[in-house]
Amino acid sequence: MSLSTFSDDRPSGRPLGAMRGRPSLRRLWPSDGPAVHAFFLRLDSETRASRFMAAVGDRTAAAYAAQAMVAPGLIVGVFVDGTLRAIGELRPFGPGQADARRAEAALTVERGFRRAGLGLKLLRRLAEAARNRGLVELRLRCLPHNVAMRRLVAGLGAELRLSEGESEGAIRLPQPTPLSLWREGIEAALDFNLAVVTMPRSRSLPLPRLPPFRARAA
Repeated sequence: MSLSTFSDDRPSGRPLGAMRGRPSLRRLWPSDGPAVHAFFLRLDSETRASRFMAAVGDRTAAAYAAQAMVAPGLIVGVFVDGTLRAIGELRPFGPGQADARRAEAALTVERGFRRAGLGLKLLRRLAEAARNRGLVELRLRCLPHNVAMRRLVAGLGAELRLSEGESEGAIRLPQPTPLSLWREGIEAALDFNLAVVTMPRSRSLPLPRLPPFRARAA
């Protein structure tokens, strides 16, 4: 499989505010659970099939949304006019020692909000989070007919290859730098402040912290 290095220290292009009509990307917190639940239930059947690699109903989508907020890893989202329209997930690739330095990314963009660069913004954010945790490879999977995902991954220099009815590929990640670590720290603080501003007054948020999975020494 052809692998490539994710560009070192490139700007994420991430919007830094919740301006009306413009996308706002931030980390999702437990208080965002209702928004995540509504997001997955709004997805049409084609988008759900692309995300879950199979047709799923409302019950399955709702069950996944509930566990997505507490599963190991990191989840980020794009809000447009205050409504969650796209989600990116960073999850441990596998339980074994051989998988300790790899992670898997999953992207979901609601129909009507595609072709606006949201998937690229999500993937860049997830890739930087992965590299800053010492991971060396970001894996992606999609259905063979998912042209948008294939183009997105190809645009970052990787290649999706067909394997057992699925297309899969990998993005090689550079080592973290002081700049990449600083940038993620600033983004985490901005994410937290924005989430506090937009959340209901009756709820509270934990302080920002790293996701529970960490890379082991090679």
